[in-house]
Amino acid sequence: MATMSELNALMPNVTGGLAQYTLAGVGPVPTIVLMVGGYMISNILSSGVEASIFAYAMGQVLHLPVPNFFWSVLASVVILIANLYGVDMFAKVQDLVSYLLLGSMLIMGLLGVFRLGTGTAVNQPAVMNGSFNNVVSMTAVAFWLFIGAEYAIPISKDVKNARRNVPLGMFIGLGLICAVQSVMVLGFHNYTAWSDLEHSAAPHLLYGEALLGSPGQIWMAFVAALAVISTQNSTVQGLSSIFAGMAKTNLMPQAFGKLNRHRVPAFGVWFVTLTIILCAYISQDSSDRISFLILVGSVFWMASYIMAHIDLLIFRHRLPKAPRTFRVPFGPVLPVIGICGTVYMILHISTDPVERNQIWLLTAVIFAILFVYSVIWIRVKMRIPVFRPVPVKDVLAMENTMYYQIRKRKGIWK
Repeated sequence: MATMSELNALMPNVTGGLAQYTLAGVGPVPTIVLMVGGYMISNILSSGVEASIFAYAMGQVLHLPVPNFFWSVLASVVILIANLYGVDMFAKVQDLVSYLLLGSMLIMGLLGVFRLGTGTAVNQPAVMNGSFNNVVSMTAVAFWLFIGAEYAIPISKDVKNARRNVPLGMFIGLGLICAVQSVMVLGFHNYTAWSDLEHSAAPHLLYGEALLGSPGQIWMAFVAALAVISTQNSTVQGLSSIFAGMAKTNLMPQAFGKLNRHRVPAFGVWFVTLTIILCAYISQDSSDRISFLILVGSVFWMASYIMAHIDLLIFRHRLPKAPRTFRVPFGPVLPVIGICGTVYMILHISTDPVERNQIWLLTAVIFAILFVYSVIWIRVKMRIPVFRPVPVKDVLAMENTMYYQIRKRKGIWK
């Protein structure tokens, strides 16, 4: 997030965020490959998985004569409508949900930590497997808890005192998540057997029931509802804004850049919502599929974070004296550590060699397809050098809606 904060300070108020940083830093092909692969696929996978967990939780608690998938669709429709009404509605929903979600998780965690639940406490080792390789492999899963703080970047122009509040908000958010999740883990340790958690499609429901019985299960189903609203709401808003920024630079079809009367890129909102529903359908009611999709999505997202660090190192070399309101401390040290640590997590994405190879193969195939697509798109639609970075001033100029229109009139862009 420090890297993203400096990139935002160098190129403020760009709609596409990381897409435009990469376009100026590395060039159009990596931008399309990593933004479509690293962002679209991973974001949609994460939201689809979250929606399927929520649907499973609702089915376990309510026992209504409807398929679990109904709840995924219902949540998606509510979030779709809210996001079509603009940034203000998105922010109000996100604020309310975030406070309720973090508060509920903290209370449930503390009840477990201090053994205040009505259920029977269990005695088990705090550490399931202490080998270094297994711990590092699990960091790739834990990584999933901390992704997405950079969603603040595309809406930074709508944030008061964005130069201070955007970096500060991202750092505070990561710290709060770390603290709350740590408390939750300690609570799980006291009330839920590790072996039961391993094979559950909704482990938080097990914890709620073990902690407080039926009321606890209902409470955790409520937490699952808050989680899916939080994740999907930010994904729909963030991705649609990023795609709108990419449309301005002709990196994506122009339909993604068209705004409704609430100044919302409506096509992008619809597209992201429908693809999330599709992923929720694929992953429903299966802990194995959920786990696999989480790890696949993590690899894509990790690749995009690696590219962010590379962008920063390039700009540090190319534009050392450009004004910045935020700088990552210690020069290139932290970005390099970030790259090395993230690569290590990708190489140890799973302790199962078969699953690890399947994840690598799937991501490699998707990246190869995206590479071919991006080369064709850039040659045919953009008519610019495939790997040559676009100057920063041109990328910033692309924020003006006239930029695309003028280039189209001149016959430069199709």
